[in-house]
Amino acid sequence: MALQFVKPYVKSNKNDAANAEAICEAVARPNMRFVPIKNIEQQAALSLHRARQGFIRERTALANRIRGLLAEFGLIIPQGIHYIARRMPKILEDADNELSDAMRALLARLHDHLLELNRQAQELEAQIIAWHRRSELSRKLEAVPGIGPLTASALVATVGDAKNFKNGRQMAAWLGLVPKQESSGGKTVLLGISKRGDVYLRTLLIHGARSVLWAAQRRKATVDRSVQGLLERRNANVAAVAMANKTARIVWALLAKARQYDPEHVSRPVTA
Repeated sequence: MALQFVKPYVKSNKNDAANAEAICEAVARPNMRFVPIKNIEQQAALSLHRARQGFIRERTALANRIRGLLAEFGLIIPQGIHYIARRMPKILEDADNELSDAMRALLARLHDHLLELNRQAQELEAQIIAWHRRSELSRKLEAVPGIGPLTASALVATVGDAKNFKNGRQMAAWLGLVPKQESSGGKTVLLGISKRGDVYLRTLLIHGARSVLWAAQRRKATVDRSVQGLLERRNANVAAVAMANKTARIVWALLAKARQYDPEHVSRPVTA
């Protein structure tokens, strides 16, 4: 169970006895939602994702550190990892930039560490792609626009059995892609997305949706009619989140109902 679902049942001070009583009370609730249990293969795949993401964070922090140190000497490098890899050798070899030998040695050390972090992230990404190619479910999700090997493998490893969700909207809500409510007294107030659930999965889905919208605008192609109408009324970020929400629902349908992705599929209401 998620911690926030157990906390309301803690009656008094926080201690082991009160926590145990709250857990026993919460687990007996008929509408309680439980965290799906992952198998060893799913945990291993998610470990690859977590390690890769950690290397990327360290690489970004190190790149910013290098850029900041050089800025103190009046040497400006634009934002972007590729600019550092492209300009650092020239900066280290330039004798006219007045860098001391100690500073050049430090920058060379940091640059080597940056290259090592980049190599580690690329090797882990290759392992994730290899896992993706071995997984039938992951390859099935790759057919959905905005989903690549990284997103597909992360979804399969995290979601597990999609039948744990009643419908696609529940899965989208589990990922934090639905509006947060502050309703009271019969008045419905919808805010921005709730941002609950897995931050990593939500980020991958939204970035994938942004790439689809960007490609459609660059090629002057049409996207889904609902998303196209939203683009005409709201900004691109809102449209990207809406598209990520729809992608999550499509993923649920493919996993829970064992279907293949069909871009021409049209949902029809059930008739009596």
